Amino acid sequence: MKRVVALIDGEHYPPVVRFALAALGNDAEVVAAVFVGGTEKVDLANGFEAYGVPVLAGEDPAAVILGAIDRHAPDVVVDLSDEPVLSAADRFSLASLVLGRGVEYRGADFSFVPPRPRVEPCTPTLGVIGTGKRVGKTAVSAYVARALKAAGHDIVVLAMGRGGPSEPEVIHGDEVSLTTADLLEFARQGKHASSDNYEDAVMSRVTTVGCRRCGGGLAGETYFSNVPDGARLADTLGKQLMVLEGSGAAIPPVHADATIVVVSASRGVGYVRDYFGPYRVRRADLVVISSAEEPLCTPDELDAVRRAIASVAPEVPVVATTFRPTPIESVEGRRVLFATTAPRQVVPRLTEYLESEHGCEVVAVSTALSDRAHLRADLAANEGRFDTLLTELKAAAIDVVAAAGEEAGVPTVLCDNVPVAVDGHDLDRLVERACELALQRGAERKRRSGSGA
Repeated sequence: MKRVVALIDGEHYPPVVRFALAALGNDAEVVAAVFVGGTEKVDLANGFEAYGVPVLAGEDPAAVILGAIDRHAPDVVVDLSDEPVLSAADRFSLASLVLGRGVEYRGADFSFVPPRPRVEPCTPTLGVIGTGKRVGKTAVSAYVARALKAAGHDIVVLAMGRGGPSEPEVIHGDEVSLTTADLLEFARQGKHASSDNYEDAVMSRVTTVGCRRCGGGLAGETYFSNVPDGARLADTLGKQLMVLEGSGAAIPPVHADATIVVVSASRGVGYVRDYFGPYRVRRADLVVISSAEEPLCTPDELDAVRRAIASVAPEVPVVATTFRPTPIESVEGRRVLFATTAPRQVVPRLTEYLESEHGCEVVAVSTALSDRAHLRADLAANEGRFDTLLTELKAAAIDVVAAAGEEAGVPTVLCDNVPVAVDGHDLDRLVERACELALQRGAERKRRSGSGA
């Protein structure tokens, strides 16, 4: 029988609430109720004896609810409240807190279940998740992998994507250098050769295990995935650390000992403050703010994102970053068409950086890498102007860009997106600190498991 903490209010007549609590008690154990506000139909001077169960109350209902969870260890919080005491925004805020304790939050026509790890590897784990798609999570993951490898850590990246393989796939990126020709051959075999596991292997030269997932819930659960199988496979490789790379806003269904959360400043404070943004941010041991420069966001907008993060997770370190395009082989002296998923408004800055830092002439930029029809039109419109194609390893990079390059007889060079701190923080040191937390917590978890605790 499930244990329930119920949320009640004073806008309902107490005998009606008691009736509802009794009905809940037919198939669950109601261990306590939390009074969340309202005075219309209740005389608070008479106390809460009328409800028939222990009732907790206080000036901060959210804190009282968390206290009730910690004290009574319920399986589910059932919300018997209503407007105007709890608005929809209030309920999402409470749901973020409740799910953060690993407890289901349920109401009359909704039920939010916390994403639960289906695998707890022996290998210590460091998660990298995002608050949405196109926040730069994969670029940050690849950077994390490179930084940790350079620091001497032996890692494997477990990547899940919407285009991942049907069976978990190991790529020994630390032993074999994949070329554009290799990726084209994968594409001809029907694989999504721009999937995150290929990007990680190519850009970071580390071992990767690629997985697939379909469907993403509001709090980050996936509807279908083969990630648990991939985690078990990665756990057999004898690595020091497993980096768990999320997909969009979806969270890998694998236990994470520490977590890096990537938030895009250009998306605004809503992705931090609203819905299940707070749930994700509270998981963080490090928050990386991406796109933290103009024209993508103003200084005031960046400050607003920082304040939103601090209001949710005040103790968590935060670093603001931007991305710089970095070809993985020389393009000096080349006339390039650059294909990217970046917003159009940053094209002048990307062009200037490529030309000044990498010595190429950028004759055209297509921001349609994730729109195949427009991408093909951009390639056709600039035919004959370029002698090299430069592309991020995303979306249609291989099946459209590299394929067009092969047909035209021009090389395709892959381009990394490297996060660069813009606020004076040491990104490498912060990543190393997150790694240390993951290793420490993983070791402690292994000791507890070995002791039978």
